[in-house]
Amino acid sequence: MIDTKSILSRLRHIEIRTRRLVDTSFAGQYHSVFKGRGMNFEEVREYVPGDDTRSIDWNVTARMDKPFVKKFTEERELTVMLAVDVSASGNYGSVHSSKRELAAEVAAILAFSAVKNNDKVGLLLFTDQPELIIPPRKGRQHTLRLIRDMLYYEPVRKKTDLSNALTLLNRLLTRRAVVFLISDFLDQHFEKTLAVASRKHDLIAIEICDPGEFELPEVGLVTLEDAETGRQIEFDTSSLAARNAFAALEERRRSELHRLFQKRNIDCIVLRTDRDCLPPLRSFFLTRERRLAP
Repeated sequence: MIDTKSILSRLRHIEIRTRRLVDTSFAGQYHSVFKGRGMNFEEVREYVPGDDTRSIDWNVTARMDKPFVKKFTEERELTVMLAVDVSASGNYGSVHSSKRELAAEVAAILAFSAVKNNDKVGLLLFTDQPELIIPPRKGRQHTLRLIRDMLYYEPVRKKTDLSNALTLLNRLLTRRAVVFLISDFLDQHFEKTLAVASRKHDLIAIEICDPGEFELPEVGLVTLEDAETGRQIEFDTSSLAARNAFAALEERRRSELHRLFQKRNIDCIVLRTDRDCLPPLRSFFLTRERRLAP
């Protein structure tokens, strides 16, 4: 069992690293990419040359006998929901970290970016059932609690059901929110609920991968076990044909997944446990910022 001191030390390390990244790289881009729900009326002021004539308040102008314009400010506050898959397949990692650890790191970056922009952040941890729900709130302590639970929560179940998680989000989030769905997407039959969620919310998929899932090393006869079902098979990795078939099957699965995201106009960020997560995140923000530019 990990003691409290170790947990606090690790949380502090993650906070220092992610907040530095947010301050230097992501906070401004996050603000540009994720807009508020609308515009709030702030005041009426006298017209000055260069003001948009479409903002003239004709009622006030008529009373005052000179032009006045309405001033609006962006309604910035958003609700951000981090929906994180904590099924047993997330414990796999063939290199530096597990998929779950990578998921926690990227979720921490997103959470601190949201909090820095005064947005509320919530958390859903799920397997084939909801495991933990933390309602959206603001503040540093709240964010640290989210990160702690992402790292140390012990799931009750092992399997994945993305459809269940998306259905729950659609029911819980009554207003439009920014939803980051963080998973390895090793599941089926979730297209319908994915489509509903993508229409209702600004849904971004973050696919967590490990290089060991793309190709197997040549190490002879091995036993492969499905972490979620416990099913085992014997696999001869000395066979080039078998290794190629394994790689082709995984490539086909991921290609179908990405076509699904494209069909539903869902942005997808692909992160790997053997690579720095920052370049793909920066690429996502820059690409989306350019797409949203007038």
